[in-house]
Amino acid sequence: MEVESETRQSKFRRICVFCGSSQGKKSSYQDAAIELGKELVARNIDLVYGGGSVGLMGLVSQAVHDGGRHVIGVIPKTLMPREITGETVGELKTVADMHQRKAEMARHSDAFIALPGGYGTLEELLEVITWAQLGIHDKPVGLLNVDGYYNSLLSFIDKAVEEGFISPNARQIIVSAPTPKELVKKLEEYVPCHERVASKSSWEMEQLGYSQRYL
Repeated sequence: MEVESETRQSKFRRICVFCGSSQGKKSSYQDAAIELGKELVARNIDLVYGGGSVGLMGLVSQAVHDGGRHVIGVIPKTLMPREITGETVGELKTVADMHQRKAEMARHSDAFIALPGGYGTLEELLEVITWAQLGIHDKPVGLLNVDGYYNSLLSFIDKAVEEGFISPNARQIIVSAPTPKELVKKLEEYVPCHERVASKSSWEMEQLGYSQRYL
C-alpha cells in the first residue's frame, strides 16, 4: 500500500494537455484520452486544456472533471461555436485569439502533454518546445505516443539533429511514452538542460508580451 501511495504523489499541480477537436479514427486514441484523464485524477493533478467539449478535448476534460479534479478550459471566442457543443465542464476562460490562448494555458500549467491531434496540436506543442529551448520556461513537455502516432515526428526531429538544425541537448526537451502512466512518471523525472537559461522574469515578460500584443 505504501508503494501505491507513493506512485500517486505528484509535484505538478496542473498539466496542460494539447489534443484534437476530433476523436481520430482509432478507438485507442479515445481510450488514451480517457486514461490520461484518470491518471491525472489518480495523481491529484488538475487539467488545463483548449476548452472544447468535442473530440479528444471533450473526453480528457470529462474524465478529469468526473474524477473530481479542477478543469480550466481556455478558448478564443471565435472558436466557441466550432469546439463547444452542449455543456462545458469546469472553468471556461474566453480569450481574444490563439496567441493569447497559448500564453494563458502555459501560464497556468506546470507541464505539457500532447495527445494525438492535427495542425493545432502540433503548433501548440512546437511552440512550448521552442520556449523551453530558449530557456523561457523549464516545464517538461511530453508526447503521449499512442500506437506510435508520433513516430514520424520523432524521426523527423532526429533527422534535424543529425543534419545540425537541432542540438542534441534540445532533442532531450521532448519526453515520450506510449501510456499515460509511463509518460507522467517520465515528466516527473525530467531534468531541464537549457543551452540558454532565462530568468523567471523573462517568462513573465513573454506572457505579458503575448497578452498585450494580441488583445
